[in-house]
Amino acid sequence: MSVVFSLSFEFHVGLAILLLALGLDLVGEPPEKLHPTVWMGAVIAELVKVLRRVPFLSEKARGVILALVLLFGFSLITYFVLDVIRISLGLIALVVASAILLKTTFALQTLKRFAEPIAQSLENQDLESARKNLQKIVGRRTQGLDEAHVVSGAVESVAEGIVDGITSPLFYYALLGVPGSVGFRAVNTLDSMVAYRTEEFLDLGWMSAKLDTLANYIPARLSALFIVVSSFLLGEDWKGSLRILRRDHRRTASVNAGWPMSAMAGALNIQLEKIDYYTLGDNIDNRSFDHIRRSIRIAKVSSYFFIAAILLPLLAVTSSFLRFW
Repeated sequence: MSVVFSLSFEFHVGLAILLLALGLDLVGEPPEKLHPTVWMGAVIAELVKVLRRVPFLSEKARGVILALVLLFGFSLITYFVLDVIRISLGLIALVVASAILLKTTFALQTLKRFAEPIAQSLENQDLESARKNLQKIVGRRTQGLDEAHVVSGAVESVAEGIVDGITSPLFYYALLGVPGSVGFRAVNTLDSMVAYRTEEFLDLGWMSAKLDTLANYIPARLSALFIVVSSFLLGEDWKGSLRILRRDHRRTASVNAGWPMSAMAGALNIQLEKIDYYTLGDNIDNRSFDHIRRSIRIAKVSSYFFIAAILLPLLAVTSSFLRFW
């Protein structure tokens, strides 16, 4: 009986952290200066400078050191900080601190905060404003994009954001607690900063790119599955979602990005296109601002189903041997 109580206690601690973090997500993001992702970016920039001054190391070796230092450094710091809080301030302080940190690793509500202004601008027939809003969330040049490609860029970002911004960090929270979620965010930040296919970062960023691909591998495929399920529940084209997912998920350079994007393209019966890179979905010329809003609804329902069907059962299993601090 005591073992059962102990396991139940650990699960409830993990659940309390998750629920509080989801509540904090409704409030919004913390100030930029206090956001761990900003700290990670600053550390990455400084480490790159330091490593490039170290002689006798190849760029690939520097890339390995950079990736491992960030991943294990932030994960271990998180673990020890939370353990100190637990010992010195008690369980309630631990839950609050853990929830605050967990919240900084995912952003469910942010999908709407960034995508809705694009839809609103297009609804108001202000294409230039829509392009500027899109530029905030994509790496491609948005100047000169027509309305269809602005819609495409927004929907693609929402679909990818399900994985990078929600399912992956929460998946690693369930597996490895808050340190695991922070570790994922470190890898994802590395990928966004140094894992570019340019001469400057081709070798330095290779390890970061590999880690990010590996980290997102399972969550990307689970996210695509839940997009199909959510499409059925929301009255979207779930059969089309499954068909396009099967047909087009390999068309992107990333082995992960094509899964949620192709599932979303099929669900909405639209074509998603990054010019000169990939085309997903059937050639149907019907893209409009309403598709952005529908993609946000699908993303939210997909995320909640992921939490209910994957995260909570996984949390129940891992809580039997894992502390969430």
